Amino acid sequence: MPARSRAEDGVWFQKEFLSEENLKRVRALNEIAKRRGQSLAQMAIAWVLRDKRVTSAVIGARNVDQLDNSLDALKNLQFTQAELAEIDRYAQDGSIDLWKGAREGAV
Repeated sequence: MPARSRAEDGVWFQKEFLSEENLKRVRALNEIAKRRGQSLAQMAIAWVLRDKRVTSAVIGARNVDQLDNSLDALKNLQFTQAELAEIDRYAQDGSIDLWKGAREGAV
């Protein structure tokens, strides 16, 4: 994980999310993105924007370089049916519950 990243701080991302099954799915999705000439983040943005009902996507860039990188997703917004089917195969629920801690701490 990159130093000083949100993933490293342990607040937003717990190490148990990195199960071998989840890592396998992320690696497969990353390979699809590479074949498309995109980063995984760029492909994710393009995937969200392919739905005509979506009018915007919040990307959470922390600096101008990240914003520029994210905007490069706009260079390839088209997906083949084969790509979408392959993405669906790997973009599965990874048994990650982001709200678990909040519920456990509730009174």
